[in-house]
Amino acid sequence: MTTVQLACEAMATRFELVLAGRREEALRAAGEEAIEEIHRLEAALSLYRPDSQIAEVNRAAASRPVRVTPEVFGLLRHALQLCEVTDGAFDITVAPLLRAWGLMRGTGRMPDPASLAEARSAVGYRHVRLDAGLGTVSFAREGVMVDLGSIGKGYALDRAAELLREAGVERGLIHGGTSTAVALGRGDDGTAWKVAVTAPRLAAGPGAAERDRPLSVVELEDESLSVSAVWGKGFEAEGRYFGHVMDPSRGEPVSGALLAAIVLPSATESDALSTALLVRGEEMVERLRGGGVSVRCLVVLPAPGGTGYRVVSSGMESSVS
Repeated sequence: MTTVQLACEAMATRFELVLAGRREEALRAAGEEAIEEIHRLEAALSLYRPDSQIAEVNRAAASRPVRVTPEVFGLLRHALQLCEVTDGAFDITVAPLLRAWGLMRGTGRMPDPASLAEARSAVGYRHVRLDAGLGTVSFAREGVMVDLGSIGKGYALDRAAELLREAGVERGLIHGGTSTAVALGRGDDGTAWKVAVTAPRLAAGPGAAERDRPLSVVELEDESLSVSAVWGKGFEAEGRYFGHVMDPSRGEPVSGALLAAIVLPSATESDALSTALLVRGEEMVERLRGGGVSVRCLVVLPAPGGTGYRVVSSGMESSVS
């Protein structure tokens, strides 16, 4: 059994592929094709590339319908369905809030009330209107922006995995930025792929020994794991850390949960739903539990009293109760 590793920088993150099989040349060729697909999707979906389809939608959709490719239209439709399913906890129109909080290509800042009010009025997935007959996108008002950052990476991983399977790759693990991972089959040792979920960086935890252990070790086989957390890109002000994940209903960075993780067959959906879990916390866990669908997920919340943290999970074991 041969193992090949490849990597690329795209979508403001690092994608890595570990592929296992018998022929190194075939694995490498399949991996390179998968990387080309990730770059192709970045060119179509990036909020920041002026020649992308999403950039054109954001420039013009408030004044006229903008035609997009069937692939981008399908992804937007899927994204809006997930917005609906999560009651807006996942929302592809949060970009105005990111801009108001200085987190769009910036390190962050406290917004002034007028800018924040204007941004909040432009946020809401129902402002986005799709015409399936014409394949167009339009906005209900000025100021709306679509940002597929919380779903595009997962979609790119799904497409890369699909191409790898078509090329005959049966075993592999690919991830984007360590926040979303997709497993193909089993590892080269014949067991499920194991991915560690690390403890929140902002929580003290129960003790040093607990903090040194993974929060959870998740086994994957033809599944995807996505993790969303408040740390990373953000800033501190007024004695609080403000992260880059927005709560659309409150118009500010998430302030409840510290971390959320979920396992699903689709990376597109796990990418989006991990964000929804982070935004809605324990409420979303209970909602998924009651939905009649078997799902593995967890949410890390601050412990009562403000020291340490607690974990609420469904079907996912944790080293912390």
